[in-house]
Amino acid sequence: MSALTHFDAQGQAHMVDVAAKPASHRIAVATGRIEMLPATLALIEAGNAKKGDVLGIARIAGIQAAKKTSDLIPLCHPLALTRVAVNFGPASAQQAGAVGIACSATVETVGPTGVEMEALTAVQVALLTIYDMCKAVDRGMAIHGVRVLEKHGGKSGSFVADAPG
Repeated sequence: MSALTHFDAQGQAHMVDVAAKPASHRIAVATGRIEMLPATLALIEAGNAKKGDVLGIARIAGIQAAKKTSDLIPLCHPLALTRVAVNFGPASAQQAGAVGIACSATVETVGPTGVEMEALTAVQVALLTIYDMCKAVDRGMAIHGVRVLEKHGGKSGSFVADAPG
């Protein structure tokens, strides 16, 4: 297992120096889901939520979040992102009586460091936005399974997650 890179020799937190790393095309894909009552999903699908187009607003929130990741996560580098795509689809729910919406975010850049944190942040904020817009009708919604599915580029090469078990 690799050493933690965000600590110096004295154990103090620091921002990793990426100045000597070559720029490469970096891609990360993250996913997660929000579980809700069937009536809540029906409200979202019908476009009748009191606050408006839930998935459209959540998509924009996810994109904005990816762009602001370094403002939220203290040791992340600010990155010039070249692409952020946030998508939604049906998700199988784990709770009895619940249904879900899956969110995936694909983030790309050309640079010296990866975009996994940006993809994870996009998914989390998109799902939180769904919660915020629907909490008046379903406070029991739950966010689950947020994780990196894959990443490509850089010295460490590619990573593809195993299927959840």
